[in-house]
Amino acid sequence: MARNTSADCRQCRREKCKLFLKGERCYTDKCPVTKRGKIPGVHADSRKKVTEYGQQLREKQKTKRIYGLQEKQFHSYYEEAERMKGVTGSNMLILLEQRLDNVVYRLGIGVSRSQARQFVNHGLITVNGKRVTIPSYQVKVGDVISIKENKREQPLFVELKGAKKPANIPQWLDFDNAELTGKVLAKPAREDIDMSIQEHMIVELYSK
Repeated sequence: MARNTSADCRQCRREKCKLFLKGERCYTDKCPVTKRGKIPGVHADSRKKVTEYGQQLREKQKTKRIYGLQEKQFHSYYEEAERMKGVTGSNMLILLEQRLDNVVYRLGIGVSRSQARQFVNHGLITVNGKRVTIPSYQVKVGDVISIKENKREQPLFVELKGAKKPANIPQWLDFDNAELTGKVLAKPAREDIDMSIQEHMIVELYSK
């Protein structure tokens, strides 16, 4: 599958905000967005005023980078959201939040979405007791997400088991550190998504 091979911190600098692609590093003073807020490139200071189209495009690019998706897959989420009842932009973000790799990240099992996606790809994650290796798998209310039984003794997961329950787990999810098991309590709502995304701009861009 195609993926973005650009340096993670460079992507954040390009979008002028933290996309939380590097896990714990994003919360420290070492974060390049904090140290070097300037857009990368020799012509960064000479960029012209961004047009309305340019703003919409940047918002789309930023959201794609947050969730680690390429254009074809991202656009398919927009098309599915458009067919659903309700607000297209909110529907699209909710579909993205319900991806298994994102849920593994939100539960605190992975320190970043890319690490969470790797866990899923390598068969370390189960849903309702069955191994799932598809990062885009859509979780449903009541689903139980766990680390595979024979992988729980890996140092990373042993450390997670002994840690405190993460304070930033969204209300629609729950995680038991002792059992290394999470549960989907409800369908995510737009207000549960704490990232700075102006989804209406993406809808306007795709509607043209």
